[in-house]
Amino acid sequence: MRLLIVDDHSVVRSGMAMLLNGKHGIEVVGEAADGDEGIAKAMELKPDVVLMDLNMPHGKDGLTATAELKKLEPNVQILILTMHDDDEYLFRAIHAGAAGYILKSAPHDELVSAIQSVAAGNAYLYPTATKRLMSEYLDRMKKGEAGGTFETLSDREKEILSWTAKGYSNKEIAEHLVISVKTVESHKANLMEKLGIKTRPDLVKYALKKGLLNFE
Repeated sequence: MRLLIVDDHSVVRSGMAMLLNGKHGIEVVGEAADGDEGIAKAMELKPDVVLMDLNMPHGKDGLTATAELKKLEPNVQILILTMHDDDEYLFRAIHAGAAGYILKSAPHDELVSAIQSVAAGNAYLYPTATKRLMSEYLDRMKKGEAGGTFETLSDREKEILSWTAKGYSNKEIAEHLVISVKTVESHKANLMEKLGIKTRPDLVKYALKKGLLNFE
């Protein structure tokens, strides 16, 4: 499988290339230092998998580059490689079109398995994330959804629930919906009260269950 490595640290890129190239059926066809270069290289080299860093201070970051690249090359599989063990980043990566999400601290064998998995058209989440998300989801199912139900939300509240779960800030939501930040905050407080949800991670899980993240 053809692999492109996108990371702003040259040492990381070189190390990954040395570890992976010519092994496990992987051919490293190129490297890029930021999202803009990553998109250009992907368009030129046509890799099967792009190993994409999440945070790159220069040019486009990994999330923006992932979303743009998936529009240009829908068949390329993008595996996010990051130090962030964070649900919000995870869901934003999936929403952007990433096929997988793995930590930089993962063992070499796990990284290879993740690359092979997304290359085969499967999704990949690092094991602790999968276990945590499933545990929290099952816990909510057992408890039932406290408070009101989804049907009690207004159309605007449903919109804001979806945008919030995708990781957008109040300001970004306000700009998109052409309303004030204060209005967004008010709707968000109302919908969380109706649903009996107190934290953002729980809100993300609820939105996932209701199919509001629109991953495609």
